[in-house]
Amino acid sequence: MPRYRSLFACIGLFALATACTKTVPDTRDADIKAVKDVEAAWVNDIATKDVDKFASHYSDDASVLMPNAPIINGSDNIKVALKPMLADPNFALTFQSTRAEASKGGGFVYTVGTYSMTMSGPKDKTAVTDKGKYLTVFRKQADGSWKVVADMMNSDMPARSDRPEHRSHRTTRSHRRTRK
Repeated sequence: MPRYRSLFACIGLFALATACTKTVPDTRDADIKAVKDVEAAWVNDIATKDVDKFASHYSDDASVLMPNAPIINGSDNIKVALKPMLADPNFALTFQSTRAEASKGGGFVYTVGTYSMTMSGPKDKTAVTDKGKYLTVFRKQADGSWKVVADMMNSDMPARSDRPEHRSHRTTRSHRRTRK
């Protein structure tokens, strides 16, 4: 009899564990499609040069990581940073994802792709186009919409040095000789 009690207890525990286990539906394909639709709408909103439309795609706690600049945290700070860019008469930005991955739980999607951005050059204000790649992380909001929580871009252009030229090896050697 004790043997059967143990068997029934194990069966009961297994049944309880099985009943309490939630099966999370796999929504990854639908989530990726939804985010790609958001990205397409975002490109259209950028073309309007309306800072509120552009920034509406970021969550309140989003972070933007742009090259050669400090991290920008929060949607209000992102708006402040975007305003001068959008005011530039030469400003244009397009991007296209080449890869998208979604979490199985349905909470996050990230996209990787390429961008092309045109802005006025710092010296002569002529249009300068930069091409590069980006990584954007989207989080599903309580209302089911998708917002950007992290956005990073990286130029394909060679790094520009803003540092003054270093002295050549010869100058340093000559300087040492004159100090004798």
